[in-house]
Amino acid sequence: MPLSVLNNLFSSVRTGSSQPTNSFERRSVYQRDFDRIIFSSAFRRLQNKTQVFPLPGSVLVHNRLTHSLEVASVGRSLGNLVGHRISEEMNSALTEESLLFYKYDFYNVLASACLCHDIGNPPFGHAGEDAIANFFRNNSELKPYFTESEWADYLQFDGNANAIRVLTYSPKHPREGGLQLTHTTLAAMAKYPCESIASDKKYIYRKKFGFFQTEKELFSTIANSTAMLNVNENPLIYYRHPFVWLVEVADDICYNIIDLEDAHRLGIIEFDVCFNLLRLLLKEIGLDNQEIIDKKLDSIYYKNDKISYLRAKIIAALTNYSAEVYINHLPLFLNGNFPQSILDTVVAKSEALKQIIHFSIENVYNHVQVVEIENAGYNIMGELLSFFIPSVLRTPEQRNSYDKKVIRLLPYPYNSENKDVKLRVQGVVDYIASMTDDFATNLYRRIKGIDMGMKFTE
Repeated sequence: MPLSVLNNLFSSVRTGSSQPTNSFERRSVYQRDFDRIIFSSAFRRLQNKTQVFPLPGSVLVHNRLTHSLEVASVGRSLGNLVGHRISEEMNSALTEESLLFYKYDFYNVLASACLCHDIGNPPFGHAGEDAIANFFRNNSELKPYFTESEWADYLQFDGNANAIRVLTYSPKHPREGGLQLTHTTLAAMAKYPCESIASDKKYIYRKKFGFFQTEKELFSTIANSTAMLNVNENPLIYYRHPFVWLVEVADDICYNIIDLEDAHRLGIIEFDVCFNLLRLLLKEIGLDNQEIIDKKLDSIYYKNDKISYLRAKIIAALTNYSAEVYINHLPLFLNGNFPQSILDTVVAKSEALKQIIHFSIENVYNHVQVVEIENAGYNIMGELLSFFIPSVLRTPEQRNSYDKKVIRLLPYPYNSENKDVKLRVQGVVDYIASMTDDFATNLYRRIKGIDMGMKFTE
């Protein structure tokens, strides 16, 4: 694909509008995306959504909010590195508008997309996704109310698709385009740009799915305005937008390295093991100034600070490495044909990173406390769905006193009382998926009678 396609990959059109947006004073339209996300209630809720370790007490480990902020920081750095390389080395293929975009705004797009990459995660992460999917799998009597494609959305419920819904749809103002972000930011976070019936783990861009049927038409508009390459119309499939790989690797870098640091802080991995793995990884990715690094490490007294220093150096090195991979293989990224994630190119040549990933799978993500909270969260989510959905399925005439009380617990924006069954069910799923871990747990305790008394709600 010619480099001139770089001119077509961005659009200032926002959801809820069909016209380009002009910059406001000194804030560009893409910087305004970042600001809208960071001030949104959906983003604030990430503070009470577990990253890996639940309720660690006084130990400072990550939740979804701090993780997202750190991913956005790495994304901004990648945007600076790659944007300046594109503007300097490929300027002959760029229009004046594109030159300014890659030089001064590309980093804002990546930071914004990174900031909200987890914003669609339900309570308890993957356990919450599984709970929603299995509720519908175990309640097949609901299937006649939905089309095949709509039913597949529920059977494969995924936070990536829900992120597009959270960012583009507001139950309070359903016609206004949600946060009204630019099509560029939304395209940059779509790791799996296909509908649920097209998901296929053999393809990197179809391992999961990226939008619900409710947002299918909108996603097609976003894809067309940002030059995403169409693979198939029915089912709808696109190749990844070229910016997605950089958002993905920012996330991959952070969770692979920082989750190990959190494990060390919690005493799950011993200092010597963690230190040696990180030190070896630095050597394997070819970071210069090894003597300077050793001298700095010798001057640091606290073990946690030694690990933090190595973590910082590794993130910086992997960020620079990822930018080089992207620039060196730019035509493949523009075609959507790069065969793997950028971090997988590091895994292929780094024994230390393979060991870190293996250790994390065995000892971090499957740590007994993590598994316990995932199982508890799975049960909580299933119980909440079982509490609300039977009552919303019944018509007002069919409801008994209990059903009417259940309906009153649904906040107004999620209570589609006068709409058809599928919208009433969607309202319940939207409500439960929007909850924080704490709120879902507390609501479960109240409706089960475990915790009685007056409580304030979110």
